[in-house]
Amino acid sequence: MEAIKRNSEILFIYDAKMSNPNGDMDNENKPRMDYDTDTNLVSDVRLKRYLRDYFEKQLGEDIFITENARDAKERGEQLKKMGKSHKDLIDCRMFGAVFAETGGSDHLTGPIQFNWGYSLNRVELNDSSTITSSFSSGEGIGKDYRVKYSVIAFNGSINANIAKGTMLSEKDIGIFDNAMVKAIPFCRTRSKMGQMPRFYLRVELIDDKTFLKDLREFISLNETKDEFKLRKISEFSLKIRDLVEYIDSYKEKIATLHFWKDSQLKLDGWDDMEKKFQKKIKPLNE
Repeated sequence: MEAIKRNSEILFIYDAKMSNPNGDMDNENKPRMDYDTDTNLVSDVRLKRYLRDYFEKQLGEDIFITENARDAKERGEQLKKMGKSHKDLIDCRMFGAVFAETGGSDHLTGPIQFNWGYSLNRVELNDSSTITSSFSSGEGIGKDYRVKYSVIAFNGSINANIAKGTMLSEKDIGIFDNAMVKAIPFCRTRSKMGQMPRFYLRVELIDDKTFLKDLREFISLNETKDEFKLRKISEFSLKIRDLVEYIDSYKEKIATLHFWKDSQLKLDGWDDMEKKFQKKIKPLNE
């Protein structure tokens, strides 16, 4: 297939209620936090893991980062036996891969990248509870930490210039769009229950030369109570008027606005978006 020719910028928002969006193994598996600002943090690796699991276990796609291989070397040998290259794997075409077992310099750069996600509200952790897990070697005891409520925003981009190296196609992008709103609910493990996607926007540009700023800089929450005490989606709206104005300043560079939103999410400024971009807005085909 032919590689994409247009850049895209991504805004993705989901919420987490009484769950652990991204545990820190170096800190008792507590949710990752910036304690100076009470901000909940989620790594890009965690988000990509949701997507990879969805590709493999729901769509039946072969992926590079899989439970079926212990390391990059073993996975490379498996691919050779299958008669496949890294570009035959959907996660490699999207996110790239490091081929060498030790990391090395042998790698494929991915055109789809995210920076770390962070909460738009100040987040409070619940008091930890003690949990007991059974293993073949005996029982293990640990702590169970969760966020009470977190509205998490990710910014991402799709670089068409880099896509030439992985052959990321328009078909791949269609799969990616839908996975962004389906992957998290699909991965309902014990600690990840209570997480739901709420908003997805992919700004598809007209060429491979235009880039936008981090779209999170132009959004905020409009709370009906102290943001530290938010507990559910009905207690706030998402203010996007500044985002609409920013995108409008690039209207000549925008091809399509691909979007999805949860029916429970209140958007302050969406009417303006529809008026300004009515011919360019395209809801996702789920």
